[in-house]
Amino acid sequence: MEQGTAGQPRVVLVTGGGRGLGAAIARAFHAAGDRVAIASRADHGLAASLGPRARFVACDVRDVSAIERAVGEAAAWGGRLDVLVNNAGFSGWRAVEAVDEAFWSGMIDTNLKSVFFAARAAARRMEAGAAIVNVSSLAGRRGSARNAVYCASKFGVNGLTQALAKELGPRGIRVNAVCPVYVETEGLHEALAGLDAPPAGRPIAEYLAEFGRTQAALGRLPRAEEVAAACVMLASPAASAVTGQCLNVDCGVLPH
Repeated sequence: MEQGTAGQPRVVLVTGGGRGLGAAIARAFHAAGDRVAIASRADHGLAASLGPRARFVACDVRDVSAIERAVGEAAAWGGRLDVLVNNAGFSGWRAVEAVDEAFWSGMIDTNLKSVFFAARAAARRMEAGAAIVNVSSLAGRRGSARNAVYCASKFGVNGLTQALAKELGPRGIRVNAVCPVYVETEGLHEALAGLDAPPAGRPIAEYLAEFGRTQAALGRLPRAEEVAAACVMLASPAASAVTGQCLNVDCGVLPH
């Protein structure tokens, strides 16, 4: 069991924690003995299923005031805040000509703006030894066709990770990111079903299997639980000298 101040279980807030990768992250921290606040727009029942060391916090991360309330509620419930995982986000492919302002704003607000303002709200309540882990993407390492807006949001997350690590480091707060490649979730399947998405109408499972087989050093794609384990590690004392890093969790698609 990881411990916060006074030897008590740590208090962890996971944004977008109700389903998909976020749910796997929430479960991993809970399994490590932490108290986990699960922030999302809708309550998917995960907190109730985990029991008294978990709590649902309503939050639309596109709204800065909602972020402030959610972080405050999590800290009040736990008595402090030891770890923030900025996981909320979504992917989507559109050709340049099809990108309108609504698509741009929705993705940037969800994937990038929320990361900064959640980190700002959390840092106000954190003490030395605390950690922030941002869920970025391999799309924050390299650009790809019909993916300009998502890439811009995730390159931004990586830049924020480095900048916040420098600014919060003197206060003993570490900031890192994980950069997964495709992780099979309901949200990914929804995104890949789009007309501009890479499968281009092919069966999504077939596309993902071929991508893992041909692009990854390990011949497969990472599981949600493996990305979650990396988040737990980066927030743990085992990574006490690690900050400002963006760790690829990609089975070797992009050695870095």
